[in-house]
Amino acid sequence: MSWLQLIADTRRADIERLEEALLSNGAVSVTLQEHIPQGQTEQPILEPSLGETPLWDNSRIIGLFESDCDTGVITENLQQQLGKNLPSMKWEQLEDKDWEREWMDNYHPIQCGDTLWICPSWQSPPDPNATNILLDPGLAFGTGTHPTTFLCMQWLGEQKLHGKTAIDYGCGSGILGIAALLLGAKEVCGVDIDPQALIATKDNATRNGLHTNQFPVYLPKEAPTLAQVDLVIANILAGPLVELAETLLKHLNIGGQICLSGILAEQANAVRQAYSHRIQFEPVAQKEGWVRLNGQCIAHNH
Repeated sequence: MSWLQLIADTRRADIERLEEALLSNGAVSVTLQEHIPQGQTEQPILEPSLGETPLWDNSRIIGLFESDCDTGVITENLQQQLGKNLPSMKWEQLEDKDWEREWMDNYHPIQCGDTLWICPSWQSPPDPNATNILLDPGLAFGTGTHPTTFLCMQWLGEQKLHGKTAIDYGCGSGILGIAALLLGAKEVCGVDIDPQALIATKDNATRNGLHTNQFPVYLPKEAPTLAQVDLVIANILAGPLVELAETLLKHLNIGGQICLSGILAEQANAVRQAYSHRIQFEPVAQKEGWVRLNGQCIAHNH
């Protein structure tokens, strides 16, 4: 089936009205992309907090329509609905493709260490003898493609985790907790503020042959009193990491390891200071402007 797409460049304040207008006129989907006006640079969008939808100041909105739609009527309707807020628009024919196959062909195994891989379920692992995590892209954050997840996975692949216990705080897809378990950890507890993340973590753990008892997951307000563990992993954002410092530290054994990510390079010092009274940090690891802070607990919680 072929399609038509209506493309418009607009400002953030007008996106919601334009999106509603496109859908009310028969668009089967609406997509947002960043639009970079000439002479300007990209505007980075960070991982959002729960319930937030961050948008670029300058955005390109694309409405997808069936090929037999009446483009003249749709354009006229939009002009009547939006008036002076209607941006300049253009219609384009969209090449017909097997979009599911296109998406699958562009998602490849990711090597995070000498013997640690993230593999989509529809592909054979490049190294069958390695530790291979089966993970498909989904609604929850954490597939290995983002530098923060990669940095944490890389670090996990270097640790001796046999028999260890861990907390994956902000578990997202569950990728980090699953990696820890497949690398030898005894038990991991997952915590996330997003109910969708808990569902994704359970599904992904099952896909990787793990028992639900090995990776229980909770919303923060529903989590039981967690025992102290050997490893705390938190790949979230710098602000929450600072706010949660004492919460995370109280669950870490003396001599235990902590791994923090989701931090931009310029935010690293602020996060480090929030933990430095108990953590002896190793050198910062960095990838594409993001950093990982990891270190050992050297002092008791007061």
